[in-house]
Amino acid sequence: MTSILGISAYYHDSAAALILDGKIIAAAQEERFSRKKHDSSYPFHSVEYVLKEARLKLSEIDYIVFYEKPFLKFERLLETYLAFAPKGFKSFSMSMPIWLREKLFQKKMLFNELKIHDKRFQDINKIYFSEHHFSHAASAFYPSPFEKAAILTLDGVGEWATTTVAYGEGRDLEISKEIHFPHSIGLLYSAFTYYTGFKVNSGEYKVMGLAPYGEPKFKNLILNKLIDLKDDGTFRLNMDYFDYATGLKMINEKFSKLFGQPARNSQKDLLTQFHMDVASSIQSVTEEIVLRLAKSIAKDHNSKNLCMAGGVALNCVANGKILKEKIFENIWIQPAAGDAGGALGAALALWHKELKKERFSPFKDEMQGSYLGPSFNDNEIEKHLISLGATYEKFSEEDLLKITAKELSQEKTIGWFQGRMEFGPRALGARSIIADPRSDKMQKILNLKVKFRESFRPFAPSVIREDLSKWFELDSDSPYMLLVANVHKTIRKEMTNEEKKLFGIDKLNIKRSDIPAVTHVDYSARIQTVHEDTNLKYYKLLQYFKKITNCPIIVNTSFNVRGEPIVCTIQNAYKCFMGTDLDMLVCGNFILYKDKQRSQ
Repeated sequence: MTSILGISAYYHDSAAALILDGKIIAAAQEERFSRKKHDSSYPFHSVEYVLKEARLKLSEIDYIVFYEKPFLKFERLLETYLAFAPKGFKSFSMSMPIWLREKLFQKKMLFNELKIHDKRFQDINKIYFSEHHFSHAASAFYPSPFEKAAILTLDGVGEWATTTVAYGEGRDLEISKEIHFPHSIGLLYSAFTYYTGFKVNSGEYKVMGLAPYGEPKFKNLILNKLIDLKDDGTFRLNMDYFDYATGLKMINEKFSKLFGQPARNSQKDLLTQFHMDVASSIQSVTEEIVLRLAKSIAKDHNSKNLCMAGGVALNCVANGKILKEKIFENIWIQPAAGDAGGALGAALALWHKELKKERFSPFKDEMQGSYLGPSFNDNEIEKHLISLGATYEKFSEEDLLKITAKELSQEKTIGWFQGRMEFGPRALGARSIIADPRSDKMQKILNLKVKFRESFRPFAPSVIREDLSKWFELDSDSPYMLLVANVHKTIRKEMTNEEKKLFGIDKLNIKRSDIPAVTHVDYSARIQTVHEDTNLKYYKLLQYFKKITNCPIIVNTSFNVRGEPIVCTIQNAYKCFMGTDLDMLVCGNFILYKDKQRSQ
């Protein structure tokens, strides 16, 4: 049996993945173990975990593959500096020592890190390197349910590429077109993330959530001044306005002058209608680029299937529009679309492309619902609960589900900790906080009392797949919460003329549908379809909730508080439960009520 370990590290979202004879065995992000959000360090704990899951020692692994090529990245750094010199000398001189000391010699550096896992691991020649965007493309195509597909990858930057188009058939995968640094849709979006006062590489989804509160007033300004966008979706940025190629920040004074305001300081400056309009504008431009690219790919490749990966593929609003416009019949998006997924893509690329191994037939989604992380059985859970001094009760699975569904229907907020942890940034019913979507108070309660985050942030619905099209304007699988669609017209509540005149955050408190907790201000929702074959316990919970309420939907948000990674262990879950206003914690077949716990 051939074993391949994939690793991504040293930029953001380090991860490890392990495949055996092409089957995905385990994958996890380092942040979940280290508790450092977007941890970029060598993924020691993730490697330990995937080896344990596969019951292998590192010295028994056949191939180890890193998700990108450091020499190509170094070449980009040098060439970019030469192209923009003497501008950017400061950032160039700051980055050089670490490259010359560590990153250029990554093979040796990785070898030294790997030896810590297993002293008997002595073969440096087992270490291979994939290309960044090829890893992304492989992560999107090889686990997809398609024999043939076009593949679109979009992110900040890999070695040189920022956007690529590829075509896959069977085990073959070839990149046919690339857009190169510094022209990058990911970095353009990040520039606006920075400008609106959010953190680059983690705040992009906040900009997406803020966009519906504004109007795209600056869309034409962006298209006229910042980006030259062609009909086929290819583009070039006007680098006069950006500093990221050479400087230490995303944008310069000229950028701020263009929009008439300095960048927002998140510590001091409130979010205003201006920031909402800016967010709306960059979101609209991003959708325009993605739609044009998708249309030109569909024309060139004559393919009915599209696969996507790269950080920008997490922009589920843009993804939903590709589907809505029927550019492709089917879309499949890698749930760990960012750099973490590169670890898995690198391993799959080695297996199929280099070793020329066929894919499994018949073709189906091989990500197993993205439940690829650690799990805990009832004995382990109980041992941890006892050591934490928790007060708990154990139930049969059926009773546990009935009680949880009833408590949900009475507006209780619940930490739900079940089965294997999700791989990727979304909680999908394994490490989730769940609630009743029919409550018009729930969005506010969850944002302010549980998640401790901005009140404008929307929540996602988990819906029984078979009931999807009765409640939403969508009839495609969306198991990874990566498609946005509108709530069905039959359950919407139309706004009065007075309500329509409201601006910005004032729109938040209007009840828009029968499921207000998951209906965003533009009637949209980021949907997760729940499937019997990938998460039976969660599926049954939804069925019980439907029996009580006639509603096959529950609110699903990630089990964490702002600034913390999603919980991984019972200890993480209990700490989060006790540190927030959650009413209950349901882990395995145990139920814990907040009011029965000794205060910590």
